Amino acid sequence: MPPEHILIVDDEEAIREVVSTLLESQGYRCTLAANGLLATQHLKSDSPDLVLSDMVMPEMDGLKLLEFIRARDKDIPVIMVTAMHDLSTALDAIRCGAYDYILKPFEKDQLYMSVRRALEHRRLLRENRNYQRNLEKLVDEQTAQIRGALQQLESSYDDTLEALGGALDLKDAETEGHCKRVTAFTLAIAKALKVDVSQLPEIARGAFLHDIGKMAIPDQILRKPGPLTPEEQEIMRTHCAIGYDMLSRVPFLRDVAKIVLAHQERYDGTGYPNGLKGEDIPLGARIFAVADTLDAMTSDRPYRSALSLEQAKAEIARCSGTQFDPKVAAAFLSLPDSTWQERRASAIGPFRLAYLKNL
Repeated sequence: MPPEHILIVDDEEAIREVVSTLLESQGYRCTLAANGLLATQHLKSDSPDLVLSDMVMPEMDGLKLLEFIRARDKDIPVIMVTAMHDLSTALDAIRCGAYDYILKPFEKDQLYMSVRRALEHRRLLRENRNYQRNLEKLVDEQTAQIRGALQQLESSYDDTLEALGGALDLKDAETEGHCKRVTAFTLAIAKALKVDVSQLPEIARGAFLHDIGKMAIPDQILRKPGPLTPEEQEIMRTHCAIGYDMLSRVPFLRDVAKIVLAHQERYDGTGYPNGLKGEDIPLGARIFAVADTLDAMTSDRPYRSALSLEQAKAEIARCSGTQFDPKVAAAFLSLPDSTWQERRASAIGPFRLAYLKNL
């Protein structure tokens, strides 16, 4: 390890030489300057470990030199050397950032002790800064690891959702691909409403899983080609509560479950299962209602061919304020027709949250 470097600044050559000799005998490397101005030239090209400076000097005194040093490097300790009658000035220097002061004439042991303390102070500052830097690096690394783990976990969640959606498609082939399309439509409307980005994953999952409760509906009702009887309609309506009960048991899907429960509610309060009205209906469910109607009307069904986008838009506009939240309907109607063609095409692939964020 190279010797620690001390810059000695004093306008009296004899004092510079004596102090330098004493400190070099202790293993330090010394550089000498006759006044503060000359010292600044050394400081511009080299950064010493310690500055030992006289207070009263021509051209630039100790206080001005201290100000220069503090502006460049707050970690370099500065020891002021002063006569007894300059003591108040030395105390001012301490308040301005000097580490210590030595009164002339001084004993060599006093000099050694003050220098050792000042250099130890600098070492501690450096060690603390290195510790902080290493700690920040460690925190950054751990944060990156946690973020990666969360991304893997989120990806696993979406794998689960994809499997659930696939299982529902197998059970209700009539609406195959509906979950993916309605999720893409829901997110497009949510973004037009400027919904906070942090809410989009929850809304997307709610839209994707809205019909998961139909897994428990008997096939003879779910796949019945004709109209349902009143009793069968009551059974079909239970799919909202069934889906809620399924999802609310999963911690990360509890908020999603609320959207699933409310996805058949109507803005005017005539929906089911709880007859919620207006903004009592979760925002995700209100957005979904428009997206669901769009997909239902523009998709082929066994009992009819797909209707046009213009017909679907006219129906959503007509039902604004009754079936649909007027703000949601307005956001939907504000988007160009190409939006829905693009979203329908994008929903052919697998459900992935990372992908949906780019929609």
